[in-house]
Amino acid sequence: MLRLMFAVLFVASSAWSVLAADLTGKIQERYDTLDSFRAFFLQKLTNASSKEVQERLGSIAFAKPHFIRWETTSPEPEILIIGQDMVWDYFPEEETAYRYSVTEVLDSKTMIRFLSGEANLKEDFIIEDLGLDNALIHLKLMPKEPEPSLVEGEIWVHPEQYMIERIKLLDFFGNENDLELTGIEQNVAMRSDEFSFTPPQGIDILEGPLEQ
Repeated sequence: MLRLMFAVLFVASSAWSVLAADLTGKIQERYDTLDSFRAFFLQKLTNASSKEVQERLGSIAFAKPHFIRWETTSPEPEILIIGQDMVWDYFPEEETAYRYSVTEVLDSKTMIRFLSGEANLKEDFIIEDLGLDNALIHLKLMPKEPEPSLVEGEIWVHPEQYMIERIKLLDFFGNENDLELTGIEQNVAMRSDEFSFTPPQGIDILEGPLEQ
């Protein structure tokens, strides 16, 4: 009986390994072949110590190879631009813009890596199937090399298009970053000026941590 149990567990584990590899392969392939997309987002940031939840609304535009325009409209305006050579995070009401190198941003384990397809699910994570959730494939992600900014993650994936429609990331302190995309339009035309930014005169330009 014990041998039979081990055999069943081994077969089940092997079957899931094939299924997980197939799923992550299809997701990776989708993003590898995706030229661009637009979507609206609802982002919920939960502070682990205070339990305070901040909600943000806005839109995201992506174009290959790694151009992103992340525009928050509520509760306060913010424009994050990942362009050819520079990254800008602009807060109009504060008259302040933060500047980063593209490499610095894309190498960090933040939400940006998932949206840009830079996060390699197969190579970087141990995947666990959590079943279907509201008709979406729900996967748990355990990074093989955890960092303070990412110790655990979850993604919800469209079962036919293999596009990620929701991402939840947990950092070392237990803070949650939950991003849900709606109205996703794939392979749409983009204007080149959507991914460029000229700082308005008189604003402060600083270096600082990226929280997306």
